[in-house]
Amino acid sequence: VQLQASGGGLVQAGGSLRLSCAVSGRAVSSYVMGWFRQVPGKAREFVAAIGYSGSSTRYADSVLGRFTISSDNAKNTVYLQMNSLKPEDTAVYYCALGISLTLRGSHYQRSSEYDYWGQGTQVTVSS
Repeated sequence: VQLQASGGGLVQAGGSLRLSCAVSGRAVSSYVMGWFRQVPGKAREFVAAIGYSGSSTRYADSVLGRFTISSDNAKNTVYLQMNSLKPEDTAVYYCALGISLTLRGSHYQRSSEYDYWGQGTQVTVSS
């Protein structure tokens, strides 16, 4: 299983970016997919998750209303549309796939619950 994250870059505050996570070896429609972010010296932080076949989504409070997670089953790709970006959104963003996860409870928020990870893509938001 391989996850390839892309789409990061440098953007001004208030701008937008769309991250992509292309998956091979597993069908994104059959698993929970998540986005996390990490800054140096801090733990990896949950951002968003999407359930089987894109049926449900979950967001961290810090991004609710600004970020949207979605999936394209034909392309086997998950996206994270990020709008109204803030300097505090600056981080390396990772996509992840959880084999046994559901969106019930709070397990999907824990990075340790995911089985496969992409390599990360840097997002930098300037003020």
